[in-house]
Parts: sequence; C-alpha cells; structure tokens
Amino acid sequence: MRYEEIREEIRAGTAARTLPAWAEGVLGEVLDGAAAGGPPVPAVRHPLGFLCLPVERSGDLGVCLHIWTPEVRPAPSTTSPVHCHSWDLVSFVLYGTVRNVRMDVDDASGGAEQQIFEVVSQDGVDELTATGRAVRCSPGPSSTHRTGESYTLPAGVFHSTLIEDGRDAATIALGRQAPGGGDLSLGPLDVPTHRVRRSHSDHGDTVRALRRSARRIAAAHCSAGR
Repeated sequence: MRYEEIREEIRAGTAARTLPAWAEGVLGEVLDGAAAGGPPVPAVRHPLGFLCLPVERSGDLGVCLHIWTPEVRPAPSTTSPVHCHSWDLVSFVLYGTVRNVRMDVDDASGGAEQQIFEVVSQDGVDELTATGRAVRCSPGPSSTHRTGESYTLPAGVFHSTLIEDGRDAATIALGRQAPGGGDLSLGPLDVPTHRVRRSHSDHGDTVRALRRSARRIAAAHCSAGR
C-alpha cells in the first residue's frame, strides 16, 4: 500500500483490520533482506527518540514506520522534544500508547526560556539554524492514542510526543507537505547554528528492534481477535 491507500483505510475506519498486517509485511521484507545479506537496513535513529523506517517518499507525500523500542539507544538531541512539522501528519498506532501534548509557544521580551531553531534536513543531515527568536513554552491540551487508533496533527502546531505504559510503541506515520511551512524545534538560548548527521543504529540492534516490533504487532492482532 502507498500513501493514498493507507490514508483511505484510516478515513474509512478499516485501518485496524488492514494496516497491522501490512506493517508486518513491510517488516518481514526488510528482515528477510537482512537475513539474505542484502543492503543495510535503512532505519535511522531519530533525534525525537524513535527508530524511523522509511517506506515511501513521493513528491510531497511520505510514509514511515516509527518504532519506539528499548532495543535501540536513542539518538542524542541538541535541542528539545518540542517541535512542529512542515507537513500535515496522519498517524495510526500499531501498538502502545502515544500521548501528544500541544505546546503554547509565545514570544518573550524578558525571561525567555528557549529559542526557535529552523530545521532543514537533506541527505541525512539536519541543519539547525538558531533564529534568536526567544520564546516561552507551556503545556497545552494533550490527547492519548492507543493500539488501533489514529490521530492527526496539522503542520505548524508545536507539540511533544510521549510514550506511555512502557517503552514500546509503533505508528504508521503519513506526511503531506504543507505549502509555506517549516520544520521548527525549541532549544537552549545559548546553542548556535549547527549541523547534526542522523545515524543508523548497530545492525544487530536494528534487526532485534524490527523483530520485536513484528512480535508486538502480531500480539496486538491476537488481542484484538483477528
């Protein structure tokens, strides 16, 4: 399945019956390739704490599996978990509990806590430009999403994502680029413009993480009676 097909399954309310099996198939193909000595698994340690397995990139559309797992050490972050996307997100929870906390970000003339960074990603490198725009940040409304549920986040909404009830969760993340938007992150006032190269985890750790994820999806199928 590609972006539009997956989006239609979510829109039609049939995602819980179809998408877990599709995700298992994606993981199975990647693991079979790794076992056969194929190219390295393309999963990347994301600075927001998950393993990102790209599935589709076509123009303004993208599909990834996001996997939070104790099998892979999180990538270090130079800013903070508070960020906003340049794309509209639709996400389906394969297993686990995901909580999104929307953040109220206001310009601050005094007593500022953080600054806004503009993030441009290309060829595995994140260019984080310190804008000098000082802001204050406070938690706003939050929403919790469990196995088999979906959620949306429009471009330009500052938020942070938390994994509850353990360290395991996975989602199918659909992104559609929004016109005129930018990827932003909040970070310390004293951090200058810098670059960060995204990294792959150890091959063995990645394979174990994907196998663990496949088992978790299968267990969620069984608990749902499929």
